[in-house]
Amino acid sequence: MHNNKNAPRRLLPVFIVSLGLSSVAEAEIVLYDKDETTFSTDGYINAFYVNSDVDRAGEQYDRRQARVKMGFLPNYLGFNMGKQVDDLKLGARASFWVTINDSETNGTDTAIDVRQFYGTVANPEWGEVLIGKDFGLFARSNILLDELLAGYGQVSDSLGLVDGGGVSFGNIGSGYPYPFPTSQITYRTPLMDGLRVAVGILDPVDTNDSSPLGKAYQKNPRTESEVTYQFDVGGAKIYSWLNGSYQTSDNTDSTVESVTSKGLGYGVQAKIGGLSLTGSGFQAKGINPFFTNNAGEATLRNVDSNGYLLQGSYKLGKNRLALSYGKTKDDGNGVVGSGADYETRGIALFHEINDNLKLVAEYNQFQIEGHDSDAQNEDTDTFAVGAVLTW
Repeated sequence: MHNNKNAPRRLLPVFIVSLGLSSVAEAEIVLYDKDETTFSTDGYINAFYVNSDVDRAGEQYDRRQARVKMGFLPNYLGFNMGKQVDDLKLGARASFWVTINDSETNGTDTAIDVRQFYGTVANPEWGEVLIGKDFGLFARSNILLDELLAGYGQVSDSLGLVDGGGVSFGNIGSGYPYPFPTSQITYRTPLMDGLRVAVGILDPVDTNDSSPLGKAYQKNPRTESEVTYQFDVGGAKIYSWLNGSYQTSDNTDSTVESVTSKGLGYGVQAKIGGLSLTGSGFQAKGINPFFTNNAGEATLRNVDSNGYLLQGSYKLGKNRLALSYGKTKDDGNGVVGSGADYETRGIALFHEINDNLKLVAEYNQFQIEGHDSDAQNEDTDTFAVGAVLTW
């Protein structure tokens, strides 16, 4: 991966690697470095004590639930390989993401999720080509630069997150959709005076239900891209981005309407001293407002969604205080019933014990407000306190 010393460096190494913004040299353990060949490992372990106060339509749902869970990010173990061959830098990464909450009925039932398994070929003159499985480009920087990435975030009970065994959702669905890991071939330019362009073809997903007389198909792959630009002005470091996605699904049954899925993401982050201000947003059509892998198929035919995330943080010594507000509007064919607004408000305090250990305390308010019915309304307040260990 190409180094970028001016990129934000307070974020989690695996996402920094996946974006190509920076190397993980500061967080990795080098296991082998000889004859221009390297092999290293990095990892992330976190756990939170969580207490959620659920208030949903229907008194049978109202309760206060205590949990010990992961935060927004699962625990993972990653391996990085690199080899210089003439003027080419060959690289590879595999990361294995696991839950810490086993099944309540099946005993040990921990899920292992391979979210990254890719190789890269790079040259300082012409850039880098990635082949394999990695996070998508649409909404990529939106989630990467989330100030609460190492925190907890929203746990909608309507979506099964309070009692679920997986992660919380951070600001997924209330500010941006999740850039699902997908098989892809992606090209990235070198860093050109702060400018970088990434363009990829990704494995398409079925967004058009098969009918009794037909079969869904995609004539072309999904295309995604991202343009990032960073610069300094007035003592502030500015990082900006624009990303997007496009795909069409047809059906061999001519009576079944095709589905066009397209999305646009954008944002800017400004850092000056210990202060960081971030604003991002997205607009999408035919895309699930929570997941860019388009879960929902035919229900996505007419779905429109948009959202934004506003955040600020201030770092003083080993402490960082972050404030966050995010909102997504779903027009009614997405996740919940006849359409709703999803809002998340959060405040979090991060305290660095050292470069590898961080303590986190967070208070989060999540709200669903139905457009046409109160039956889907929800207010869930969550307090979480935990620790994050990285290497």
